[in-house]
Amino acid sequence: MADLFDDYPTGPAWDEMIDPDGGGSRTAYSGLHRALAQLSAGELRARAETLARSYLAQGVTFDFAGEERPFPLDVVPRVLAGDEWEHVAPGVAQRVRALEAFLADVYGPQRAIADGVIPRSVVLSSTNFLRAARGINPPNGVRVHVSGIDLVRDSLGGWRVLEDNVRVPSGVSYVLSNRRAMAQTFPELFAALRIRPVADYPRRLLAALTAAAPSGVDEPTVVVLTPGVFNSAYYEHSLLARTMGVELVEGRDLFCSGGRVWMRTTQGRRRVDVIYRRVDDDFLDPVVFRNDSYLGSPGLMTCARNGTVTIANAVGNGVADDKLVYTYVPDLIRYYLSEQPILRNVDTWRLEEPDALEEVLDRLDELVVKPVDGSGGKGLVVGPKASAAELATLKVRLRDDPRGWIAQPVVQLSTVPTLVEDGLRPRHTDLRPFAVNDGESVFVLPGGLTRVALPEGELVVNSSQGGGSKDTWVLGGAVPRRAVRHQSELPQAVAQDSAVPIDSNPNDVRAQVMQQQQQGRATTAGGSPC
Repeated sequence: MADLFDDYPTGPAWDEMIDPDGGGSRTAYSGLHRALAQLSAGELRARAETLARSYLAQGVTFDFAGEERPFPLDVVPRVLAGDEWEHVAPGVAQRVRALEAFLADVYGPQRAIADGVIPRSVVLSSTNFLRAARGINPPNGVRVHVSGIDLVRDSLGGWRVLEDNVRVPSGVSYVLSNRRAMAQTFPELFAALRIRPVADYPRRLLAALTAAAPSGVDEPTVVVLTPGVFNSAYYEHSLLARTMGVELVEGRDLFCSGGRVWMRTTQGRRRVDVIYRRVDDDFLDPVVFRNDSYLGSPGLMTCARNGTVTIANAVGNGVADDKLVYTYVPDLIRYYLSEQPILRNVDTWRLEEPDALEEVLDRLDELVVKPVDGSGGKGLVVGPKASAAELATLKVRLRDDPRGWIAQPVVQLSTVPTLVEDGLRPRHTDLRPFAVNDGESVFVLPGGLTRVALPEGELVVNSSQGGGSKDTWVLGGAVPRRAVRHQSELPQAVAQDSAVPIDSNPNDVRAQVMQQQQQGRATTAGGSPC
């Protein structure tokens, strides 16, 4: 134990494993702490190297600054007690249910606007509010089939919601891969501890997608739509398609004819009923959105409007990810669900309010300022770390476009011991639990993706900014599985349609994939930086 924890430093942040007052580990970490105490620093590094080689062999990669790299997985997992998870999971599910109701409302009767719960200007001025989505009613009422709600722990260890991701949240493939790799690295811990499994996720996702099929379709065909191999999250797209047992397609593999969507196969065309898309709204249908897109397929929105295909997640969900809309979510929970929020937001200033703007301008060097349509840490300014010139430039931008920004206090994200060059050191983390909505209930995957900021003192945890990840262990054994419907065999192919595939230049396709990723870093994308 001396090798690993004797010189472990404590700081102002709440450390999830080490209790500085008690001098030992917190209860949830007691089993892991004992196991690590029996290892020397050399033995732990050897296991870390084995873990890294495993990831290289599996091809688990992500895009960082245009370069494909193995995804950094730390050898020390994050551990959550079962009773703690019984607070987090219902809070995530509650938030998803409220956002579902909000999306159905803003693209329908807009009752919350009429009743003064959220201003009309906030909704209509959002760059992600898409009028093309008005009037499209999903077959089973689900728009948020998959969500990733980002959580952080504050300096007192309390959970706060940092942001919502209900467009096409990425990162669940790393949850599945992390668990597989860690089970091989620490088999003795998996034998000794009751760790809730995550392997059920593809089955849950497929059941939710199948349940979302158009009315009257008994044997729906589900596909995963990817921007292609150049996308930073292509590994995830292919993994999910493979584990669900469905086809992975690109836009050029689909076409619309006779009011339906079809997939080209070597046996002829095959009807497509549900599209789990990992392509941004702007690139999804060149008839409605960008007319130069090679990543989607013409006519998809018409078929969705006619109810012959389900697009998951629904087009237009991005308005719920807007960070100004985020500030109203606690009120939306009370309004739609008649419940008090289980999980609190991080305190946030709405800069479109004049008094809030003036206060923030006076305190810029103390606060974190974020663009309302940003993700992946793009555009974020941490006041205490910014230069005088950066703050002066930011002041001008905030005055010019107060609607485009929010401000928050600097949250000292909780830390978890992480193996770095100097040994085990505290590093800041967040948590993205993934939830699947099948129309009957919201299933929250036990644990989720823990992202860790690897540089000392860094608060931005996104992989697109150089962060890594940890396997997240929820203790307490498996939760009984609820019976769900399964997809049947794919329908038989029918005669080939006369439609001609779009003849796209591979270089143009690659350029659009990269453009989507850049847009995702400035706006969440189909392969959004996690």
